Amino acid sequence: MTYETIIHETNAQGHDGVSLITLNRPKALNALSSQVLADLTCAFAGYNSDDSQRCLVLTGSGEKAFAAGADIKEMSDKPAADFYLDDFFAPWTSEVVKKTRKPWIAAVNGFALGGGCELAMMADFIIASDNAKFGQPEINLGVAPGMGGSQRLTRAIGKSKAMEMCLTGRMMGAEEAERANLVVRVVPQADLLADALKTAATIASKPPMAAIANKEMVNAAFEMTLDQGLIMERRIFQILTASEDKQEGMAAFIEKREGQWKGR
Repeated sequence: MTYETIIHETNAQGHDGVSLITLNRPKALNALSSQVLADLTCAFAGYNSDDSQRCLVLTGSGEKAFAAGADIKEMSDKPAADFYLDDFFAPWTSEVVKKTRKPWIAAVNGFALGGGCELAMMADFIIASDNAKFGQPEINLGVAPGMGGSQRLTRAIGKSKAMEMCLTGRMMGAEEAERANLVVRVVPQADLLADALKTAATIASKPPMAAIANKEMVNAAFEMTLDQGLIMERRIFQILTASEDKQEGMAAFIEKREGQWKGR
């Protein structure tokens, strides 16, 4: 399928089961317009429905930006009533974040500011280039994060640092982001995409049902008490023991060979 603002590839660069979505508005620093979000929604729906694709990488075109924020020109004259009545951003977050059960990674190159930072934080984890910069500078425009920035950033890096960033609008460099646990690792800019795709390929090689279950369990840890989470974890483990992949995985381990997964 052809999109106006993104490039969507399957089995990206020879990696079986790995999809790659590239935000493709380099002249606008990959700003998140309504069309970008609509295209992303369609592309993620395609990823969700394609059983051959088991992990996805999202990145930005060029070296300057993953996504430098929402499209301010598009938003500047929009009446407040329209933001409210359209429930601005809600379709994107509900359609993509909540319904994407399979794993996906944000490969952040350059600026990830405002909506770009929020978009990256929706991923299951972030790999950053050494020139990456993160921030929620909405306060400089007289507004506040609207796509999860205040909530996800606080959960990722803690109240004090998130509060300081939202109140001052300052940017956080890649090394600080790694220290603060916002990103899993920092790699040279030239190696970012290869590293992210290799990581995605590793995930794609795992039993698909187990990958979905592991993602659900880790995410649930943010929403449940410890006791509730432990019960959920135990029940999902018990369910997985009835799967064909569990039988294959344990047989492959005993026989010292690679598993052949059915996703069932």
